[in-house]
Amino acid sequence: MGNGHSISIRDCLDAWAKPFNLEFPVIPAAVVRPQNVIEVSETVKCAKQSGLKQHGLGGDHGAVSIDLVNLKDFEMDNETWYASFGAGTNLGELDKNLHTFGRRAIAHGTCPSVGTGGHLTVGGLGPISRMWGGALDHVVEMEVVTADGTIYLASQNRTPDLFWAMRGAGASFGIVTRFVVKTRPEPGNIVQYSYSLTLNSQTETAGLYKEWQALVGDPTMDRRFASLFVVQPLGALITGTFFGSEAKYQASGIPARLPGASKGAVWLTNWMGHLLHEAEAAGCTLASIPTAFYSKSLSLNEQDLLNDTAITNLFQYLEDSRSKSTPFTIIFNTEGGAMMDTPVNATAYPHRDSVIMYQSYGIGVGKVSAATRKLLDGIHERIQRSAPGARSTYAGYVDAWLDRKAAQELYWADNLQRLQEIKKRWDPDQVFRNPQSVEPAD
Repeated sequence: MGNGHSISIRDCLDAWAKPFNLEFPVIPAAVVRPQNVIEVSETVKCAKQSGLKQHGLGGDHGAVSIDLVNLKDFEMDNETWYASFGAGTNLGELDKNLHTFGRRAIAHGTCPSVGTGGHLTVGGLGPISRMWGGALDHVVEMEVVTADGTIYLASQNRTPDLFWAMRGAGASFGIVTRFVVKTRPEPGNIVQYSYSLTLNSQTETAGLYKEWQALVGDPTMDRRFASLFVVQPLGALITGTFFGSEAKYQASGIPARLPGASKGAVWLTNWMGHLLHEAEAAGCTLASIPTAFYSKSLSLNEQDLLNDTAITNLFQYLEDSRSKSTPFTIIFNTEGGAMMDTPVNATAYPHRDSVIMYQSYGIGVGKVSAATRKLLDGIHERIQRSAPGARSTYAGYVDAWLDRKAAQELYWADNLQRLQEIKKRWDPDQVFRNPQSVEPAD
């Protein structure tokens, strides 16, 4: 490295480490890109012998980051329609493979650049989850490297406790190198809806949100429908997706109750077109660029839905904050439906009773400003105050400012005690550790 063309080890680590939130710059001890499961196993053994912790990309300082980017193989069984693929595959690649090899699909989130290794082991929520459940509900088998480097095939019939923990809290228990998932035929016609408006006052948004919550909070709402309500300083966006024909969409009664239905844009698409639209609507291209951000989130069950007074107060707070020109985004997204069909204790994912998930975030250049943090804390406090029973949030919506104890309780709720017991059996030395991972039972 003695000439001007050399690259420092730090530069190499920065290039491969792929930091997610620049508020927490992470410098790993090493980044490893194994070619197969044997190399993953050997890396785990070597790191353990060296006293180093391990995690996926974007974890903690001084640990070994294992990047599965080379594990992308794919196979489809045309009799069972089970798909098998390497955990280095991202969602966009998985969708293309499923489409090419049988026009099949699974439920998952909206951003194609998200890796399946983390997504399918934390939950995997997306627009079609109300109809099909989460991505983790499609997993029937995993190839997992555990804390001592042993390779297991985890399923309901083999190592069921590990399989249970890996579906909802996977990062704390092992490294998945391969998934086997049950697939479904791609949906046929899909109706997309979008209503974007610029508002003179955030108090106008309150009325729209009351209408929207009344619709999505109705337990009889057709589970083929999913929606987002997005709030930003100068306006709001309401989106909807109905997995069915336009005739069935009209017959569902949803258009008559959807805020702005007569003014919004409605169009028909197919599964692949829907995935492209959702990625664009979610700003996934920008979201994949590392930045500094601050975020809060909460899971709201039916009894936690905001009453009219709470909604009015929340949007009045946002209106009072407008003069400060503080950027923010609040996203309310629908849950329920098929997510509720699976018992809370059937997997480590505990948020089966959720009706709405809320998340808010603000970004900064270099660091997030104190004003942005204060605004988001105020939003969160007002929502939490009006929903005192809401005491959990999705681990996929990472709140990096929570300490380990609070994070465990919020992310895994009533399933935490069992997770800690399983952690004690499978990883008592916490080889797989990050700032918010599951700790072993005492």
